[in-house]
Amino acid sequence: MRDDAVINPRSTKAWKALEKDAKRMKATTIQELFAADPARAERMTFEGAGISMDLSKNLIDDEVITHLLELAEQTKVLDRRDAMFRGDAINNSEERRVLHVALRMPRSTPLVLDGHDVVADVHEVLDHMGSFCEDVREGRWLGATGKRITDVVNVGIGGSYLGPEMAALALRRAVSAPIDAHFVANVDAADLEAVVSKLDPETTVVIVASKTFTTLETMTNAGLARDWIAGALGEAAVANHFVAVSTNHEAVKEFGISENAMFGFWDWVGGRYSMDSAIGLSTMMLIGKDGFAEMLAGFHDVDQHFCDTDPKKNLPLLLGLMRVWYGNFLGAETVGVMPYSNDLKRLPAYLQQLQMESNGKRVSRDGVAVEYSTGPIVWGEPGTDGQHSFYQLLHQGTKLIPLDLIGFLTPLSGYRESHDLLIANLLAQSQALAFGRLADEVAASGVEEWQVPFRTFPGNRPSTLFFLDELTPRSLGSLIALYEHDVFTQGAVWGIDSFDQWGVELGKAMATSIAGTLTDETVALTYDSSTNSAIERYRNSRRRWA
Repeated sequence: MRDDAVINPRSTKAWKALEKDAKRMKATTIQELFAADPARAERMTFEGAGISMDLSKNLIDDEVITHLLELAEQTKVLDRRDAMFRGDAINNSEERRVLHVALRMPRSTPLVLDGHDVVADVHEVLDHMGSFCEDVREGRWLGATGKRITDVVNVGIGGSYLGPEMAALALRRAVSAPIDAHFVANVDAADLEAVVSKLDPETTVVIVASKTFTTLETMTNAGLARDWIAGALGEAAVANHFVAVSTNHEAVKEFGISENAMFGFWDWVGGRYSMDSAIGLSTMMLIGKDGFAEMLAGFHDVDQHFCDTDPKKNLPLLLGLMRVWYGNFLGAETVGVMPYSNDLKRLPAYLQQLQMESNGKRVSRDGVAVEYSTGPIVWGEPGTDGQHSFYQLLHQGTKLIPLDLIGFLTPLSGYRESHDLLIANLLAQSQALAFGRLADEVAASGVEEWQVPFRTFPGNRPSTLFFLDELTPRSLGSLIALYEHDVFTQGAVWGIDSFDQWGVELGKAMATSIAGTLTDETVALTYDSSTNSAIERYRNSRRRWA
């Protein structure tokens, strides 16, 4: 379904004003902006849902923010936000609603669509998850030989893998049961092999996370895991050691999984927005149903903030508009996400999918090719690791790369003194990127004249500094929801559908076609010459080991 009401952002008055702003900002520096405005940091730090967001070290001023907010108004971002929360089918290319926000609505907040309360459905699944997880955690759900479950293996890919894996690492301090979680996604069987080689099938339960129960990579790995369990314990053991997150009842039953061990979700939940649905079953096993409820509350805190807060103080709206500013007006092509928390080491990978699968689009919702840049490339590593890797380029390279620097005020380990050093590094990087160390300062420090150019840091490298009190289920939920609505804001400005993902389909379809030619040499090769040559090379190798 084409959306003929799309507004081309370049046709707006605000866009034209921002083009003029960009020329002005390119002629100034962050250093000069601070010098001219002593109250800048206080005025440009925004608070909401337990998150502090300091925009002051960005290449912006009040006029830029005003014009960005006008751009949001003129492209009807908030109208589209309201349509999403209302349950309209804003995923127009798939003609679906977009209701991941319903996954964290309180039980007491109904959302009735077509005469049916979807929030009631959500809580029915949450109750089912809670009952199952408590049975596992308390030793009532046992393996086929009567042993207690000690390990859970989540088999999925994309959103059914990245979110749960990220959460398991981030929330390790909130784990409240003697259970370890493991994650398998890659169709390279070495991934599964590396995991199960360390586990006892008698004490392992496997979650197969696939909405359709047909996802090629997931079902290939699920089949191998099934062989591992059945080979060790017998076919009848499958029912004790497998559960499914899926809506395909028949396929799940055929696999050998009981209906009581099947947890559903809905077509209005995209995979990359699903970690707070039944896809988070492994998360609930680790932190319990109460911990999971706290995480959902954190998501909901930001949902409410996004809906209720003045645009001038609205964290996800302002953050999304910053992405538009850098990508469309200052020429930045990437965004770096640097969590100063080792427990958040998988956050950048999670956000890569959230951002790039959502907004990596070349046509607007009316099917017309866009004439402006859309989704940024997202990447990152935890601090301080990256400081001894790619920060050289950030400080002295030639690329404009705005950064998200994320810190927690409360120590994340028992080694409290290390936390002081961690935060010192976070703050030092934020300051050094913005203000640098100019040639006259370098020269004044006694450096030999010929070395001054090599030791000069020009500064003027933008970053946004985020602080949360501590890393808990609730704060993690808030942080992820912040980024979800940041993504939404970008897509709404650009007039694209942030909730389809047709770009992943072509490669999967071609892989299915090519797979048959690798094993059946009677099949004529009709691909391009490069692909045909590569297939022949593989066939020759395969004859030696198949």
